[in-house]
Amino acid sequence: MSDQDALDAYSAAVVRIAETLLPSVAAVSVRSARGSGAGSASVITDSGHLLTSAHVVAGATRAEVAFSDGSVLDAHIVGSDPLSDLAVLHADGRTPAPVPWGDASKLRVGQLVVALGNPLGMAGSVTAGIVSALGRSLPTQSGRVVDEVIQTDAALNPGNSGGVLADSAGRMVGVNTAVAGIGLGLAVPINTSTRDIIDALITRGRVRRAWLGVAGTQVTLTPELAQRVGSRTGMQVAAVIDGSPAASAGARRGDIVITIDHTPVVSATELQRLMVEHAIGRRMELTVWRNGALVDIVVEPEELRTP
Repeated sequence: MSDQDALDAYSAAVVRIAETLLPSVAAVSVRSARGSGAGSASVITDSGHLLTSAHVVAGATRAEVAFSDGSVLDAHIVGSDPLSDLAVLHADGRTPAPVPWGDASKLRVGQLVVALGNPLGMAGSVTAGIVSALGRSLPTQSGRVVDEVIQTDAALNPGNSGGVLADSAGRMVGVNTAVAGIGLGLAVPINTSTRDIIDALITRGRVRRAWLGVAGTQVTLTPELAQRVGSRTGMQVAAVIDGSPAASAGARRGDIVITIDHTPVVSATELQRLMVEHAIGRRMELTVWRNGALVDIVVEPEELRTP
């Protein structure tokens, strides 16, 4: 294949994605007590739901969405989840066709991705690049961390937040959410976990999560313990919040969490991922390494309360 043929194939892919998806990507304008803001969103249902970033609509109850065909619709915020930096809007009127779903878990480093949004107020902008890295972590304004974040070198600027990151097949694999530096953009992945969050926002307007009340750091286990439990890492408890489910169960600072309900806990991030809705109020066995022995304690996670 000649250089010209390769360029034509690359260009053809980007053009096809842009022509297919841009009609379904909207510019978002919001007003709140903090002032006005702007970002991007994409249509995700035939009934007029749009997906955007939670920080784009923070503090707002109403928004305005403008599409490439010139239509402008009022919209209201159906639900927002600052812990994942995702939010869902509903437009008051007919919207274009929804963007097809993709699966970020199938992405590979070096794969072509295309970012669509409205950076710096320039509607209908398209940039292309590659997946630079996978599995990044993104701290959110709520103090939690979004896992499995996609890193790309597709140019992102203020206003891109909430826009689509698409794969070469024109499927949404991420929601552009942050500009970390020149040539470094981040996107919240579209995967099984985030699809569950989006569904919860559409149906209930909020996401329920479980809470134990421990803070911890990832530690490397000794070779003997690693062989015994089948993992090289665990989560060492750095703090236990007074009155929390973990405190009531007898968890202690310095414990190394090995498993919860027989599922390995290799880091604090992994424990956070396991604290899903169905864990609320359910008795769970927590296995920890304490004073040279494996100790089982029973915890009953409560619902995480967010501001």
